[in-house]
Amino acid sequence: MQQIINFIIRNKNFLLYILLLIISLGFTIQSHSYHQSRFFNSSNWISGNIYNASHGVSSYFELQKENKALVDENKRLRSLLFNYDLEDTLKLDSIQRTYTITSAKIIKNSYADLRNYITINKGEKDSIKMDMGVITDHGILGIVENTSNRFASVQSILNEKSNINAKIKNTNHFGSLVWDAKNYNVVQLIDIPKLVPLLVGDTIVTGAMSSIFPENIPIGTIKKFDLDISENFYTIDITLFNDMTNIQNVYVVSNADKKEIQELETKTKADD
Repeated sequence: MQQIINFIIRNKNFLLYILLLIISLGFTIQSHSYHQSRFFNSSNWISGNIYNASHGVSSYFELQKENKALVDENKRLRSLLFNYDLEDTLKLDSIQRTYTITSAKIIKNSYADLRNYITINKGEKDSIKMDMGVITDHGILGIVENTSNRFASVQSILNEKSNINAKIKNTNHFGSLVWDAKNYNVVQLIDIPKLVPLLVGDTIVTGAMSSIFPENIPIGTIKKFDLDISENFYTIDITLFNDMTNIQNVYVVSNADKKEIQELETKTKADD
């Protein structure tokens, strides 16, 4: 306390000056409308910037929450899209849901090996099972190969063992999507006969011959194509829509009819 008193005594002239300056400024602002408006404009500018900075900080910490909400909304919309029946447009509530969607995040991704795998943060406790399809906002990513309680490994389409039914969009011409392990941005579509008209830039999507992926999930566009004269089939290079080096959020697709389809196919083969 004594130190404060000593400080005031030592600086009494300066403190008196500051006090008088504040009083005079107050009188000036109150007696002149121009100065008053300038003062309040300055105050509003300062407070506005403070609130803006505060909002920016709070918005930053809300990003994770907003991002999860967007992922959940995408999951809901994709579920509706996969199950939408164009011949029953007025009965969306009565749709029998063939496909269900589970959102997940990638925790490990490889794209430079011959057999690339992706690990996601959902597993058996989230109803993730082997042979479920995995997609992103831009297209297909791979197929679930193994699961644990909380995680799953996904065989990437960038895997020399990968083989997925695919077709040229808006046609019924389909083939097999494979990877030659040369470029992580390019996969190959094989078994397309030479009678099929092709154009560079044509879109490739998933076909209807798979019980793993819904039909018409985007894959990529034709980069170039070559005709194998001896086989009479094209080999087509497809530039992927997905940037396989930069993926975070994914969706796991489950087909409720898959088991029944597989059992029927197995029975049919056994009867031959």
